[in-house]
Amino acid sequence: MSEKRVEDIFNEVLTGDVLKNALDFVEFLSTNRIIQKGQHEMHYNGECVCYIDTRNEQHAWLVWTAGDYSREHEDFPVDVQTKEIAWANANKCGNCEGVDCSPGKTKVIFGKTFTNICNGADVDMCFYNPEGDVLEGLKKLVKMRKHIISKGLSHQ
Repeated sequence: MSEKRVEDIFNEVLTGDVLKNALDFVEFLSTNRIIQKGQHEMHYNGECVCYIDTRNEQHAWLVWTAGDYSREHEDFPVDVQTKEIAWANANKCGNCEGVDCSPGKTKVIFGKTFTNICNGADVDMCFYNPEGDVLEGLKKLVKMRKHIISKGLSHQ
């Protein structure tokens, strides 16, 4: 049995502008040749770009970034607004029940140090129902990750 496509899941659990924004993001991924692998992972050239999930009971969608966002890369500048969006969506440790990953860890996101970042996975940012400028900032971060992968810089 194959995994459900993320857009099908969105259509089942989201409505209104939340659904519109989620489908817009899926279209953006498709346009950038970023494909779904498994239930939650989105890949470009075989490497994870981000993770997508829904919270059915909350009628919400979430995106966790994958990769290194400790600094911008010299050939892919990041504007101040996008950095502020990244900082505002730092993935704080939630002391999840039944998971042995707390306390959080210290991480650097675009030169700014954060403490208590989720230690359960290697994701520095989490976007909850992104819309407007936040959604556009998330897209820029995904483009940065895609650029890093395409240049072979993701393992350096």
